[in-house]
Amino acid sequence: MEIDLLSVDGYRGTQPHDQFSWLREHAPAYWHPEPNGPGFWAITRHDDVRAVGRDHQTFSSHPSIMISDGSGEPSPFDDHTMMLVADPPLHTRMRRLVSREFTPRAANALRPRIQQLAAGIVDRIADRGECDLVTDIAGEMPSLVIAEMLGISHDESRRLYHCTETIHASSEVVSSEERRNAVTTMFMSSQAAYADKLAQPTDDLGSLIAHGAVDGEAVDAIDFFLWFMLLVDAGGDTTRNLVGGGLHALFEHPDQLGLLRSDIDGHLGSAIEEMLRWVSPVVYMRRTATTDTELAGHVIDAGDKVVMYYGAANRDPAVFDAPERFDITRSPNPHVAFGGGGPHYCLGANLARLEIDAILREILSRLPDIESTGPVEWMGSNFIFGPSRMPVRFTP
Repeated sequence: MEIDLLSVDGYRGTQPHDQFSWLREHAPAYWHPEPNGPGFWAITRHDDVRAVGRDHQTFSSHPSIMISDGSGEPSPFDDHTMMLVADPPLHTRMRRLVSREFTPRAANALRPRIQQLAAGIVDRIADRGECDLVTDIAGEMPSLVIAEMLGISHDESRRLYHCTETIHASSEVVSSEERRNAVTTMFMSSQAAYADKLAQPTDDLGSLIAHGAVDGEAVDAIDFFLWFMLLVDAGGDTTRNLVGGGLHALFEHPDQLGLLRSDIDGHLGSAIEEMLRWVSPVVYMRRTATTDTELAGHVIDAGDKVVMYYGAANRDPAVFDAPERFDITRSPNPHVAFGGGGPHYCLGANLARLEIDAILREILSRLPDIESTGPVEWMGSNFIFGPSRMPVRFTP
């Protein structure tokens, strides 16, 4: 079996599940070569992925959650830390700054507004009879929600959504200059928002961060940018790619789509969990070993990169019965699409589930005969998985 988990060709329409299957059985900790890098351990079994994600003392999020460390050139952000690459106890203190906005109670308080936004999204396309499912529906939902949470305009959030596509794209697809331009665009947008929140604070999340502090140190412009980028980026990825990829899975499994349509209230909750397992919108997260250790029968040296493949873990036959079957009634469903627990469990999981529920209810109830007309285009990324374009049609 030829193993290449880096090529974006393995993530067009599916993830490299044939490779994942072989790795789980024969090499659950596999030393993977890396162009222009030292290589990394690919971890593919469910229990191992959960163990690595929960053990921040042995497997650190610093210096990066991406396989590549970048060019190694100095960055103006080097003396600042994004929460995603911090470990406890710093991570805990940083998370505390915003966590109250993402609790189940806080997310539930947003439910009426999220439902209203979802209805408005479908209102805008319902009479057309056709649209692009990703750009017109799936991408709209998280863009509008995060815009209102941060206190920026809907149009600005839509513009930033396109930046995140470029930032996540592989070097096979976009140039380093294009990626830098996208980051610069996001930086300039964040600085305008930061100045606005300092001058005219309101009760939105952007103002909370701008006027916040961690360890007694006030949030500065660079800190605000790192929070801004994280929330815009992570706030859109799972919802957008889950809705697009999940509906693609339903189109590919018409029996399951029919079952869901027959009882939306009865099946949507478990269907969303199965879509999260099946799609696995975040392909991987990297950690770095802080000490010599052992994992899956292999010695891991301090400094080695250890990469958790969530899509592989989510089809582990040791955990899931018939994992290659898409089953919207699956229960239990202990998928790791949100990280599998531990300190880095997805902060926005509660909010993402609400957004996904709201927009899928609108689609399934108001566009009951929606169908894909193809061809589907897929993100050129080995980090984030989902469609980038999916033309659909329906009765106006």
